[in-house]
Amino acid sequence: MHKEIDIKIKDALAQDLQKGVPILLKEGFNDIASLPEGAILQLRNPAGKFVGKGYVGMQNKGMGWLLTKNENEPIDTHFFQKKIATAIKHRVDYFNSSDTTAFRVFNGEGDGIGGLTIDYFDGFYLISWYSEGIYSFKEMILAGLEASVSYKGIYEKKRFDTKGQYLEDDDFVKGERGEFPLIVNESGQKFAIYLNDGAMVGVFLDQRDVRKKIRDTYSKGKTVLNTFSYTGAFSVFAAAGGATKTTSVDLAKRSLSKTTEQFEVNGIDAEKQDIIVMDVFDYFKYAKRKELAFDVVILDPPSFARSKKYTFSSSKDYTNLLKDAIAITEKNGVIVASTNNATFGIKKFKTFVEKAFKDSNRKYTIEEEFSLPNDFRTSPLFKEGNYLKVLFVRAK
Repeated sequence: MHKEIDIKIKDALAQDLQKGVPILLKEGFNDIASLPEGAILQLRNPAGKFVGKGYVGMQNKGMGWLLTKNENEPIDTHFFQKKIATAIKHRVDYFNSSDTTAFRVFNGEGDGIGGLTIDYFDGFYLISWYSEGIYSFKEMILAGLEASVSYKGIYEKKRFDTKGQYLEDDDFVKGERGEFPLIVNESGQKFAIYLNDGAMVGVFLDQRDVRKKIRDTYSKGKTVLNTFSYTGAFSVFAAAGGATKTTSVDLAKRSLSKTTEQFEVNGIDAEKQDIIVMDVFDYFKYAKRKELAFDVVILDPPSFARSKKYTFSSSKDYTNLLKDAIAITEKNGVIVASTNNATFGIKKFKTFVEKAFKDSNRKYTIEEEFSLPNDFRTSPLFKEGNYLKVLFVRAK
């Protein structure tokens, strides 16, 4: 049973919640030290008037999420089932798709429950818990999911600090265990997925529209460099789109075997592609020294990364990263500039592009813009939730 706590919050937070802002920011509370993870909060403005019901789940600047503005609505299995069933209705087209069998079913605050995501992989569901607080509702949420869908199996990822008590291979929840790799489809291509192998499953679903655009519009007859390539998903789509050659660069040693596998499940000869295990920043220096140049350069770095020699923060260093890319981009080539940093918006991101090209003494045009695909539903009152920004930039 989850403890319910009646609590007064500061007026600024109360006004935000009345508008529908979903996050409970720490500065909106007078005292959060005594609030246990998973507690249900009856939130009241300074005058004592009810403004909403939420739960405690520590995440970055937030200490929880709004669940309902109905004072009489219980937070129980029926509540979660209703939210999940509504989310599934919004994804009917995805469930009915013949060429895509991997997508997001439930996207946190965009579907009414911050701190929780559920992804679908060809009959298997993957639940990601982003705080100890939301994890405390596990049995209710599982029951709500089971009442809403049929499934082969359910897996989970705990994306919060478990103080060493969580074993990475303990991701199976119920149903049947999958045989991995699980081969799923995306826009007619295939991905090898591992739901039982640590935090990363093999592909980032939020880049689906970008991958399709690269394959269908920008790859035929082109040389493509994919940096921070992870498992080579962009490279697979570029090769499938008729790229003359792809080059995938990532510092992680396992990126070689993972990228090779993704090519192979798509019937693409990995031997004819370049897969390089190397620090991306060192590769830029190498490419410039060797006078290499590419028709398409894909930049999709993590928001923050640290290697032995470099520390990268997208909010501070993206302009320099772009300058490195511009230096090895062919005249009239395309840079696909992407970031998942939620701390700045598309307007600021465009200033990085402008400065990089000005400093490089080259002109450019922005040909395409992308944000999250439709299955990644967001709240218009929580801009940080719509984190993905992708620009297709033509370098003159």
